[in-house]
Amino acid sequence: MAQICDVCGRGPKFGNRISHAHNVTKRRWNLNLQSVRALVNGAGRRMRVCTSCIRSNKVQKVA
Repeated sequence: MAQICDVCGRGPKFGNRISHAHNVTKRRWNLNLQSVRALVNGAGRRMRVCTSCIRSNKVQKVA
């Protein structure tokens, strides 16, 4: 499953892993995604949301 936030659409960032000998290999930084029940159009729906969207109150949780 893709590591993409359902609210903001952010995905993983890519870069290089560099060793002490300066060997370079590809790596990726994934988002901190949480499975959350959120209100969407008045109904509860399960979404995969990044923690920055949860902290900034872009998602209204279902009690």
